Amino acid sequence: MAAERLLHAGHAVDLYDAMPSVGRKFLLAGRGGLNLTHSEPHGPFVGRYPDAPPALRAALDAVGGPQVRAWAEQLGIATFVGSSGRVFPTDMKAAPLLRAWLHRLRAAGLRLHVRHRWTGWDADGALCFDTPVGRVAHRAAATVLALGGASWPRLGSDGAWVPLLAARGVPLAPLQASNCGFDVAPMRPGADGWSAHLRERQAGQPVKAVAARLAGDPPEVAQAGEFVLTDTGVEGSLVYAHSARLRAAIAAQGQATWLLDLLPQHAPGRVLAEVRHPRGARSLASHLKGRLGLAGAKAALVHEVLTPAQLHDPQALAAALKALPLRLARPRPVAEAISTAGGVRFEALDARAMLQTLPGVFCCGEMLDWDAPTGGYLLTACLATGRWAGDGAAAWLAARA
Repeated sequence: MAAERLLHAGHAVDLYDAMPSVGRKFLLAGRGGLNLTHSEPHGPFVGRYPDAPPALRAALDAVGGPQVRAWAEQLGIATFVGSSGRVFPTDMKAAPLLRAWLHRLRAAGLRLHVRHRWTGWDADGALCFDTPVGRVAHRAAATVLALGGASWPRLGSDGAWVPLLAARGVPLAPLQASNCGFDVAPMRPGADGWSAHLRERQAGQPVKAVAARLAGDPPEVAQAGEFVLTDTGVEGSLVYAHSARLRAAIAAQGQATWLLDLLPQHAPGRVLAEVRHPRGARSLASHLKGRLGLAGAKAALVHEVLTPAQLHDPQALAAALKALPLRLARPRPVAEAISTAGGVRFEALDARAMLQTLPGVFCCGEMLDWDAPTGGYLLTACLATGRWAGDGAAAWLAARA
């Protein structure tokens, strides 16, 4: 996106990519259906970026959901709004969009260089690259860095740029896993995460039609969705929606408590009444399944978390079905995360996205210190900050002409 804006301003642009082809993480994002952006109104949309600094808000004002859809349409890619409000290409694929975009960029004069891994600057200020034919250098009038975070390093974004910028005095926040799974804390004294029974029977199973919130939040703010049980804990869209706050709670308190409403369609009074209903000779599992439809992974979680005494106390059991406490111990490693938080701090940049310690060097995308859940917000902010950096570089070059 930065290259597109610079080309539009009439500049010659070279784009260097460390990988054999460009857009590999973009293509990965489209593997299950490319979620380009979200259709919700702009105010709530921007609210999905926790503590978004003014510069990010301004970038999203220029490139939000409607602008991303219009941009895709200009490339010949029709989009639609799914039932969740997420926006997808009509064919659900990333490759046609990437091909159309690269075709337009090349037609505008883009020079593309693959298998060029940036390694910093030489003594004369030229950009240095490791390539299949050895080390090469390129002197640029302006440089836009879009080096990604540190998630999915096999696709190219491995965070190797962090020491290069740190050595130049660029203020950085540590890269952390975001939109990631979490490991559960031991459910019982002496245990190690999930029990062997749950791992063997339920790992990989989805937990659907639930609502979740963090301990201390009122029930009315619980977010509906679904997630998946893993060998070590939980992952999935509902987990990702809370990942920033879960990570912060773990950092501050050593663990986070995630409260699950397993029966969001039922009011607490209804749940208590059904739990208290005489069950005769039926087992508790059969009773809960028959009266409340509680079975499978949900039932397994209840038996995993509650003690025998709680399971046989109707008041405690009913309360737990509406707020089952899962204690989360740690996020999964950064390399497994969908995205990363941390990176170049916004105070390191001027109003044009230029590094204040490195005139003529601009930054954009996931290497900046912002965070957002999945749902189209990640790609939108990458496109928005790319436009911001490209326009900033063009303005800086114009001022020096």
